[in-house]
Amino acid sequence: MFFDFVGDDKEALVSAAGERMTYRQLDDAASAFAGFGLERDLCFCLCENSPSSVVGYIGLLRQRVVPLLLDRKITSELLKALLATYNPRYLYVPTEMADTFDGYHSLAESGTYTVLEADHACHAELYPDLALLLTTSGSTGSPKLVRQSYQNIQSNAEAIVDYLGIGEDERAITTLPMNYTYGLSIINSHLLAHATLLLTDDSMNMKPFWSFFKQEEATSFGGVPFTYQMLKRVRFFKMDLPSLRYMTQAGGKLSPELHAEFAQWAQDHGKRFIVMYGQTEATARMGYLPAEKSLEKAGSMGVPIPGGTFTLIDVDGNVITQPNVTGELVYEGDNVTLGYAQRPEDLAFGDERGGRLETGDMALFDEDGFYYIVGRKKRFLKIFGNRVNLDEIDRLLQTAFEDLQCASTGVDDMMVTYVTDEKKVEDVRKWLSDTTRLSQSAFSVRYLEEIPHNEAGKVLYKELPTQA
Repeated sequence: MFFDFVGDDKEALVSAAGERMTYRQLDDAASAFAGFGLERDLCFCLCENSPSSVVGYIGLLRQRVVPLLLDRKITSELLKALLATYNPRYLYVPTEMADTFDGYHSLAESGTYTVLEADHACHAELYPDLALLLTTSGSTGSPKLVRQSYQNIQSNAEAIVDYLGIGEDERAITTLPMNYTYGLSIINSHLLAHATLLLTDDSMNMKPFWSFFKQEEATSFGGVPFTYQMLKRVRFFKMDLPSLRYMTQAGGKLSPELHAEFAQWAQDHGKRFIVMYGQTEATARMGYLPAEKSLEKAGSMGVPIPGGTFTLIDVDGNVITQPNVTGELVYEGDNVTLGYAQRPEDLAFGDERGGRLETGDMALFDEDGFYYIVGRKKRFLKIFGNRVNLDEIDRLLQTAFEDLQCASTGVDDMMVTYVTDEKKVEDVRKWLSDTTRLSQSAFSVRYLEEIPHNEAGKVLYKELPTQA
């Protein structure tokens, strides 16, 4: 397994705070968990991009303790709800937070973190192959978790190392939280490849991030669509980054126009730009677009990862065999997770998916076998009998109105679009009517100072009505 590496003096972790840890030191720190007296049970981990946070993750996996990875900045309301629902035996938290948890006592320390154990008797019945729990993407208050097995994590890390060609000389900088499936996949794959991780929680629109990037000669970074929109605004294309080798993108569909811009820049500067596709329910990655096809196939998420397969099915469940026909994307592979958990009893469940995932994404493939996501199965409205793809509307809007952030939702016969420029409300409403050739009465356009996003950069559609 990737977390059972042999320690040596190769640099493993470097933090923006100046901490440096070799693979030998990482191995020793993770191995120390064997002396903490931990039993196989549930542990909540409040994560950050720091050496101690990574050490705890590896140490818990080695002891077959099942971590639920959460952001250390999680709201108190959500954390309280999760604690009440799952009643974990252990907590792994930054030491300065350790005294804030009633009903828990300190068991051991690991760097800047502390392991806490519940004062009261509690024990979770766990499926033997259950390795890890992550919240569903965009979760804002639900106890719904994704159950990942040891095989899921290992197979997906191996596939990512394979198609990205990650070697020991790579130095990946963190741009996403480690409790988010995309951010965690970067950690898993680079540890498997015996590469170096540059750990920071600084945003890419902050000078300290780029100072750390240049000082440590980062070779790669990953980002969600919102990341690349922001990079364009901060004049990324004018930056001098000689150490950068490649960039990856996942976490949602990047507009074909922005995809093409970054692909062109990468081609012009001898870099690689790799668009990927994935879900927490598939551990992390399901598809990728090879860098050499990035410009030619702008807008595509590519082909299945090594060991995986895609199928499109129509509304009747029939397999689609002709190109350019839209259907629901189905993925099969060893990285398809076990299923969901919404209560403690669910943690004992086995594999409920059998390696097959109906993604809920609508897609098509072209004549060359490259796949394109066209929207979510549930992100459609019927307006006066016409089927309207909300994801496509948002993409076209962002192309038509430069620097406009927008998000569309609504019910049948009434689309509601939120925009961040109050002066363009009427222009957007007219554009929607003209583009769809439907009456303006079907469209409501509202101003919001900021479109709400989650930590992964995805729009929080459920929060839109309450903020308008």
